[in-house]
Amino acid sequence: MHIGMYYSNNDVRVEEKPKPKIVPGELLVKVMASGICGTDVVEWYRKDRVPLVLGHEIAGEIVEAGKGAKGYKIGDRISASHHVPCGECHYCISDHHSACETLRKTSFDPGGFAEFLRIPAINLEKGGVYKLPASVSYEEATFVEPLACAIRGQRMSWQRPGKGQAVVIIGSGISGILHIQLARAKGFSKIIATDINDYRLKEALKFGADHVINAKEDVPQKVKELNNGCLADFVILCAGARPAVEQAIESLDRGGVILVFASADEGFNLSLAMNDFFWRSERSIISSYAANPDEHREALRLIKSRKINVKDMITHRFPLAEIQKGFKLVSDARESMKVIIEPNK
Repeated sequence: MHIGMYYSNNDVRVEEKPKPKIVPGELLVKVMASGICGTDVVEWYRKDRVPLVLGHEIAGEIVEAGKGAKGYKIGDRISASHHVPCGECHYCISDHHSACETLRKTSFDPGGFAEFLRIPAINLEKGGVYKLPASVSYEEATFVEPLACAIRGQRMSWQRPGKGQAVVIIGSGISGILHIQLARAKGFSKIIATDINDYRLKEALKFGADHVINAKEDVPQKVKELNNGCLADFVILCAGARPAVEQAIESLDRGGVILVFASADEGFNLSLAMNDFFWRSERSIISSYAANPDEHREALRLIKSRKINVKDMITHRFPLAEIQKGFKLVSDARESMKVIIEPNK
């Protein structure tokens, strides 16, 4: 079978690899669509592990089902989690599934940028495979994983009613747009989005932001001007560059929460004035990573109901033979939103 082997953002090669063989309890899936995630182009994160086949936002058709793969059969249309938590450890019991060692060790074989992939038995056992309704396309289903992550992030960080609250989303890429839509669904009274890219600012308005700010401006001051003299109650950080992190901190009001939803530049260290930022101000910083199976199922429900519009976020589609074009678009981060690879076209 053909695979997209990642060496670097500028070196993604179409190579050949034997089709995976499954054992009892496993599934072999024909990959129909696989989204390129922003984390796929974070070179420092995987430079010591290349070459490898990436792709974790997948949707496809089951073509082989091992004995014991209960509830699944050949022909089923599915999405799946590449990481699954054990559901039993200290972290899972504490609702910190993303810190689970099992979640950090599980994965697909070889990855979504391949014509076929093997889903291990543990992914099925822990509830990490999701049948697609007929009304949800393979392309739309590639958003189940990233939307689930956004759902988890907001659930973990923001428990208050949205009415009367102002949220600022720093960075209007895929994650930022999903967070904008979720914030709109939650009823936030004011949604403000930032980015340095005018194309993405237009997309932010299209998908529900009330106001946008070019991040080259004085973001905290602009937030005050747009929010009756107040800073933000909730800040969602969807960009990891130092200026973005600083803007998130400076845009947060007393009693507010920052959700860290992006990796930072390699070697980034954060220094905060403990007294000014935390003491007597009741500010919080919360991070979130990945998602559990329940959050994937919630994401699929929101996509099916059209409460979250993912279809119109897709800007580019490429066959596996042109995967390098897709990676260039995502790494350049200019006039593209969601880039989908279709390995079997």
